[in-house]
Amino acid sequence: MADNIPSGFVEACVVVGAAGDKLKQLLQARDKDLPLLDPEVLQVHAPPFVSKESSSDSPGHAPAFSRIQKRRSFMKKKRDRVTTPSRELAKGDGEPPATTVVASTTEDVSVPKDIDLIALPQLCFPEGLKISEECKEDSYHFLVFTDVFGNRTHGVVVQYHRHIQASQDGHGHQNGHWTSPKGPRLYTTYAICVISKYPYYNALRDCLSCLLIQLRTCRMVDFEERVKEFTAKLALVPIPPPGQLHVVFSLRPLQIFLPSREDKERPAVDLDLHLPFLCFRPQQLLEIITSILMEQRVVFVSSDWARLTLVAECFMRFIHPLHWQHPFVPILSHQMLDFLMAPTSYLMGCHAQHIEEVAAETDDLILIHIDEGIVSSSSADHHGLPETPWAARECFTRRVEGLQIHYDLEVCRLGAGTDVNDLRAQRRQWQHTLNTEIQRITLELIVNIFRDVHDHLNYEHRVFNSEEFLKCREPADQMFYKKVLDTHIFHSFLRDRLNKKMDSFSRMELKTRSDIHKLRTMMDVPRRPNMQEMARKCTTPENRLSRKLGMSLPNLAERAPMDSVRKTSLKKVTLNGEVKAPQKPIKTFRLPEFPPPLSYVYVQNYYSDMISQLGKAMSCLGPEDSSLLARYHYMRGFVSYVAGKRLDALGDFQNLHKTDTDIFPVELVRALVDSLAADERSQAERRPELARLISRSKRDHEGEQARPDNFATIKKFQLPRTHLQRDDFVRRIQESGIVKDLNTIHRLFDALTVETCKPGLGWQGVETAVKASSQSIFYIDSGLDGQQKQVDPEVFRFFYTIWKETEAEAQDVDLPTAVLEHLETNECVYKLSSSVKTSHGVGKIAMTQRRLFLLTDGRPGYVEITKFRDIEEVRISSAPFLLLRDPSLKIKSSLRKEMFEANLKSECDLWAIMIKEMWAGRKMADEHKDPQYMQQALTNALLMDAVVGCLQSQKAIYAASKLAYFDKMKLEVPMMVPKTTAETLKHKINPSLDQTSPHAVDVLLYTPGQLGVSGTDGGGNPKLWCALSDGKVVVFDAASWSMQQNSVQVGSSQLNCMLGVNQQQLWIGSQDSVIYIINPRSMSCNKQLTEHRSEVTGLALEERADKYSQLVAYSCSAEGTVIVWDVSTLQVRKHFRLSCERLQSLQVHNGWLWCCACDSILEVRRNGAVQRRVSLPQQNPRGSPSSTLSRGSSLSRGSSLSRGSFSCFLLFDETEQLWSGCADADELCVWHCRDLTKPFHRIQLQDCAGVLCMIKVKNQIWVGCRGRSMGQARGKIYVVDTERHLVEKELVAHSDRVQALCSAEDRYVLSGAAREDGKIAIWKVE
Repeated sequence: MADNIPSGFVEACVVVGAAGDKLKQLLQARDKDLPLLDPEVLQVHAPPFVSKESSSDSPGHAPAFSRIQKRRSFMKKKRDRVTTPSRELAKGDGEPPATTVVASTTEDVSVPKDIDLIALPQLCFPEGLKISEECKEDSYHFLVFTDVFGNRTHGVVVQYHRHIQASQDGHGHQNGHWTSPKGPRLYTTYAICVISKYPYYNALRDCLSCLLIQLRTCRMVDFEERVKEFTAKLALVPIPPPGQLHVVFSLRPLQIFLPSREDKERPAVDLDLHLPFLCFRPQQLLEIITSILMEQRVVFVSSDWARLTLVAECFMRFIHPLHWQHPFVPILSHQMLDFLMAPTSYLMGCHAQHIEEVAAETDDLILIHIDEGIVSSSSADHHGLPETPWAARECFTRRVEGLQIHYDLEVCRLGAGTDVNDLRAQRRQWQHTLNTEIQRITLELIVNIFRDVHDHLNYEHRVFNSEEFLKCREPADQMFYKKVLDTHIFHSFLRDRLNKKMDSFSRMELKTRSDIHKLRTMMDVPRRPNMQEMARKCTTPENRLSRKLGMSLPNLAERAPMDSVRKTSLKKVTLNGEVKAPQKPIKTFRLPEFPPPLSYVYVQNYYSDMISQLGKAMSCLGPEDSSLLARYHYMRGFVSYVAGKRLDALGDFQNLHKTDTDIFPVELVRALVDSLAADERSQAERRPELARLISRSKRDHEGEQARPDNFATIKKFQLPRTHLQRDDFVRRIQESGIVKDLNTIHRLFDALTVETCKPGLGWQGVETAVKASSQSIFYIDSGLDGQQKQVDPEVFRFFYTIWKETEAEAQDVDLPTAVLEHLETNECVYKLSSSVKTSHGVGKIAMTQRRLFLLTDGRPGYVEITKFRDIEEVRISSAPFLLLRDPSLKIKSSLRKEMFEANLKSECDLWAIMIKEMWAGRKMADEHKDPQYMQQALTNALLMDAVVGCLQSQKAIYAASKLAYFDKMKLEVPMMVPKTTAETLKHKINPSLDQTSPHAVDVLLYTPGQLGVSGTDGGGNPKLWCALSDGKVVVFDAASWSMQQNSVQVGSSQLNCMLGVNQQQLWIGSQDSVIYIINPRSMSCNKQLTEHRSEVTGLALEERADKYSQLVAYSCSAEGTVIVWDVSTLQVRKHFRLSCERLQSLQVHNGWLWCCACDSILEVRRNGAVQRRVSLPQQNPRGSPSSTLSRGSSLSRGSSLSRGSFSCFLLFDETEQLWSGCADADELCVWHCRDLTKPFHRIQLQDCAGVLCMIKVKNQIWVGCRGRSMGQARGKIYVVDTERHLVEKELVAHSDRVQALCSAEDRYVLSGAAREDGKIAIWKVE
């Protein structure tokens, strides 16, 4: 078999003990004290144990492991020994260590490359090998081996004691050892070490317990054979795939249980995670976790060797998904204590008897005393590590206090069991439940510590702004984060965040994200404390803040408002029960009984029996058990690969695409494909599903090799040191996290480079030109006449500093309770003036995103000035002051007769342009029903403030005016939206908020809510699914239009169509020819249909009266292939090919399949036969199309009478009508389905340049088009009455073509626009 065969349960079994000649010398000197002996490797057993060449050996000729067979094992020879120099032996791959005495006869000896035989004897006998006069109890301990790449191998060691028998002649040799009859009986110790790539500590210990039962009754001459057979059996055991399928096998007298990993990222948990909780209090647990996160030099200390590894491994699980990346040696023998002198970080363990020596010789060690339950340091002047952040610490402590970690309390109500395996299963179930709870608590701790990291990441440029992250921490927590942020652990964690890895951390962080945090992700605004966060500083009860977040947004589901009790602290967020996820039921697969003589034939029969049992288990599963079915496919593929049935293995792995792609073994399949022989590859190429798998494996491998080098890089944000051109400036601003939008950054660049004015226009001219009037600011373009604009690094630094200072000032705003009561929960104070005299008294003017108010001096009070939507006029005038006239700001509100006036002096010009920008943004947001306009206006105003503070010169106001985008737009284009549009438009949302520029909305799909499904399950509320470019799917909660999470990634190509199949499946057709299946509840994409060979363009659903398959799905691809799917099993029921030009959509109507291609619309029977074909319309003299109909034929594509291409069509059951639109036509054509000879009506669409999509809502047709409005290219929607065939409404709300439409329960219509606009409009249906 090939060397790259996947590893089974056991990698090797090594027997360590005293050499025969050492025992002989010891027996000859019985009058002396018994010395410590140097342990040596006696046997090494590693797979494969059988090969095809030995298949002729039958049970009647020789045992499976007779000495005539070649095998990977060796034992000390009694005769013809020669000693090999250590240096020469060390060179050989897998040969015995330096102290080994090797037979002169040749033998096939090979040891797995990951096993270090030189150090293994010391680890098996960390206290040395002792010969004793009494038989001691067997003892177990556990090992971890780490290679130079950080890969870990695990071992379990049992020290087994056996007496040295005396021969009758007094000097003979019996059972393999020299003995003497004189004196008391002597006992020697053998260490049997079972090594596995997987951390199955409990299972391996149970296996060794079963082995010892056999060894106690066997003769020494049979010792090697028994160990060999034991190892060979364990090597046949397959490892369960990640998920809920566990493996059980019999190794008499015990049933051995192998738990599976929870997911691909986590190792299997086969140890008792509550052991540290029995040893340490919560405070000590946090100290240990902190020392690991800070990558200290940590040493575990215990008088029990077994505790060292088990407790250390528990802490490795506790910090998941962070990974320890330094030396990890939980057990150090006495000879290895020098390792503790290493200058690097490490995690090691030593016996308690060496602790004084270790502490005296080495400084700065964190000593973890497992037996005493204390944490100390080896340094006398050690001041201790920083404490874990308070909120995370408090949450963890309370969680731990609620754990039930005593098994005796759980079973005290039960009677005494009589079956050992039943008792073990009962204990195992309790331990599994407890382990799951502990993992959830520790994961929650990690999430609470690093929850806000992603707020300071720039994904496009892979930058982490550590400085700003630290500034946002509580002062008491900053020292903790300073130390953690410089570690390799955190760097690896950051890399996963920047790669948008959806691991357990990301899933829990999303589930526990607060409402305020969700709103911030929905609206990209600068970080400022809102009123809710300010209220934490006050003693006022939290119910004062009872206004609902986001109540201004439309509520499609008309659901009850959110609970008025807000989560105002991390402690409350994490102490609720919402983070608990329902556990999937565990299924076990019992392996067949091991074959008695392990020869090649019997091993193949064993594999065949296992494959057969797996097939039977799969046949008993229903369609709802696809996750479990995937695990069976994985195991059967694994076993088939090991058994040499490579094509069968590929078939099973191919089926993982339809059941669960999360467990698809990429590297294993790649190795399997590479190992195919020429005839096997030829057979695979003749099977379409295997050919697709091989092709995809090769393509994915090439894609990984072509991955950009910066995929693993992480940069820290640094201020520039050289002049910045426009592109460099854009990158730096995005890295800083100030703003993402490209157009805004370009305007900021122009503002910071105004000092290079046009020749002839001095700053006096600019000053006179930039003057405030009652209408607006006058703007002057100061280009450079071809010169290259650059931002000085000092200017950038000043600007960045001012921006961050204003953020810090906002954090320090302390509003009294009386003021908080007047503000909305999510309002933030973004700008606060100095104390000025106003018409309402003396005080400070405060600006939020909604209003201006006066914070009066003296006894702090609240006086509202105006909301931005109520402003009618803003102007600057002069107010007399002694002999001078100071500028004052006047604001006219529609709700007040008198005008508000404030003597702002030098701040007057800045406040004027900021308020005007906010006013214009508010008006635009109200007119267009788009709250993002207000957010963008707020960003512009804050940038103006920073620019003025940065430049500090006469040109500052002029430079800031470059950012007055909405105020300037108000003068250039009318702000009024057409009346019909304004009345119909409900709201607009932006799915590209986390992007640097708008992305096209390619597909929209609305899915209704699900009763009885909690929000934590991902169900409940209705959802809006929005497909963007490059395989991104953004999901909105359609009850509040809040973004649920940034995106679900499905491939990397454009998405063409979506179909809600049922509550568990949402299908998405992609340009890469794959149909991706998302589970709407879990928001995960773990299934794929790969049968299409070209881009998938259309999906449709049909319910049939078939008791075996009531739900059938249709999919089509561009080259004309149509596939019929059984939804329950995801199997292909039928497929056929249509002759047409780019098949782009399909519908099911009265049992017939209607397909729309660019050149025709086809009526197709279920067997694929074309019944009727409608060709492209002919061009008549007035430019309107007419059509020709043929049965099974169409007009020539080159005909001069045809034009354009079909883009969409609709069928009506009630009126038996067919409606169609063309991509370059300004009309809709309507046919009778009974007579498709020609359209009986054409509906003209005024100012339309092409129909792109349409849907039916009630008795209306909504048509999305390319159009023109007021001389500009716009996206238009036409609402057509289906009975009168008249256009009822023309709606204009997109700046680019409308290419996606969907209906929300016939109450709302949602439209998506192309890249220039990139927004979603929500329309009311009348």
